[in-house]
Amino acid sequence: MADDNEEADEPVVELDEAEPVDGAPLARVSSRLHWPLQKSEVDRKEGESTIRTPDGPQELSSLLEQVDETYFQSEQEFTDEIRSLVGPGPVPTADGS
Repeated sequence: MADDNEEADEPVVELDEAEPVDGAPLARVSSRLHWPLQKSEVDRKEGESTIRTPDGPQELSSLLEQVDETYFQSEQEFTDEIRSLVGPGPVPTADGS
């Protein structure tokens, strides 16, 4: 069992409190829903939510329009589908970095 005082294997990333990031993390939005759920219900309940993406903040409703699935069995299925649209990468801060 690892000791809590041991250093992590991965580098620590310091977050800058001065630079806000627009939108909410996808995980926060998806955690407010109960699964399984139809795409139309996701849109009705959270479609107006703005989520953080590598291309900047985007409204969930506009992303759902690009999804072919009509029913999500699980939160993981939903987040995988949305992440496949927005792609991986860092989320830009308000100053564009």
